[in-house]
Amino acid sequence: MRRFLLYVHSGRASALTAMMTVLAELGSRGVRAVITDEQYEEIRGAEAGRLPAGLLDILDSEEVDVVDAVSAADLVELGIVLGGDGTILRALEVVREAEVPLHGVNLGHVGFLAESEAEELSTTVHRLLDGDYDIEQRATLDIVVLDDEDRVVHTDWAMNDASLEKADRQKMIYVVIEIDGRPVSSFGCDGVLLASSTGSTAYGFSAGGPIVWPEVDAFLLVPLAAHALFARPLVLGRSSEAAIEMTVDNRDQGVLTLDGRRVVDITAGMRVEGRLSPRSIRLVRLTSTPFADRLVEKFQLPVVGWRGRVGRDV
Repeated sequence: MRRFLLYVHSGRASALTAMMTVLAELGSRGVRAVITDEQYEEIRGAEAGRLPAGLLDILDSEEVDVVDAVSAADLVELGIVLGGDGTILRALEVVREAEVPLHGVNLGHVGFLAESEAEELSTTVHRLLDGDYDIEQRATLDIVVLDDEDRVVHTDWAMNDASLEKADRQKMIYVVIEIDGRPVSSFGCDGVLLASSTGSTAYGFSAGGPIVWPEVDAFLLVPLAAHALFARPLVLGRSSEAAIEMTVDNRDQGVLTLDGRRVVDITAGMRVEGRLSPRSIRLVRLTSTPFADRLVEKFQLPVVGWRGRVGRDV
């Protein structure tokens, strides 16, 4: 039997209503829905006013498999995410190891990772069921944290970004930046961000970094409010490794945040290393919309007066 993962923003009524639509579409085609046990508990705990009538009955029926996250990824051929980019990042934590492709339906705000809109939901589900889509590979970051004696204390990954920042808003942290095993600069700052090309439109963009087209095999190092003459964003390639060291004279603690979700405490003398991962994530695309058009749409950029090349199809 075919199975699709459903992952939703459980705190948003519109996502739960959309979930009902997807469940009905899957059921009409004989496809079982799979949700994680964590999501099941979140939905059951949602405020009564957000729950569509009959949703809990469906989730408790034989039409839906409720399993742990590892089992869910091994069971399904594809995932449908109902929410914004934050919900997609959560869902990626479930499916990344199994390399299950995800398709995001945007119920959030900007939504660069999500492609479809809620108004097209039925058509979207039918196309996914029919296999009428393309798979887009997106690079991720591998992150390693070492203590002051160079012992590995944490390994992780990030789809968008890994941000080392000060823990105390009233203080700053002092760091040394290393690229490919060589020191490049040191300064006091609010933090330093490592971002994938996908994440360049997220925190990296807000922090003054460049937007990088998703297919570019590169990642960014972006200083955050650095007290230095040379503290510009750097663009690094597949063969490069960046490291951020908390200098031993730091009196205050830092915090490493991965995709805005997972947190690691960083203290004086510790080191964060980042590079592009050999493992990508897989996003399901229904259209071949140019990334430039997505930028214009999502950021509502002004393009009045554009003439374009004569005779070009637009």
